[in-house]
Amino acid sequence: MLIYKIFRPSEWATMQAQGETAGAPVDITDGYVHFSTAGQVPGTLARHFADEGELYLLACNADTLGADLRWEPARGGALFAHLYRPLRMADVLWTRLISPGPDGHQTGELE
Repeated sequence: MLIYKIFRPSEWATMQAQGETAGAPVDITDGYVHFSTAGQVPGTLARHFADEGELYLLACNADTLGADLRWEPARGGALFAHLYRPLRMADVLWTRLISPGPDGHQTGELE
């Protein structure tokens, strides 16, 4: 199953330069990297990134992240994937630039 991480351009650039990241400021504060499923991405974008410009959507395979990935209740009691280790470039299957439009950020089709 694919899960998704949303980064601002500077956060994505830092990950590329360092080869891994503890995540965005909220991830560092919470102690884990936040992910969303395909169905959760629109809500995450609307709630946390509505006023942002271009963003990067990173896709990762949940099955290959191992025991460091935990599914825990979050927004509205829904289970969200949380990674309790740095996110590594090797974890990323693909990235996509997503731009804001009149109806919010457009991700295209996701799994």
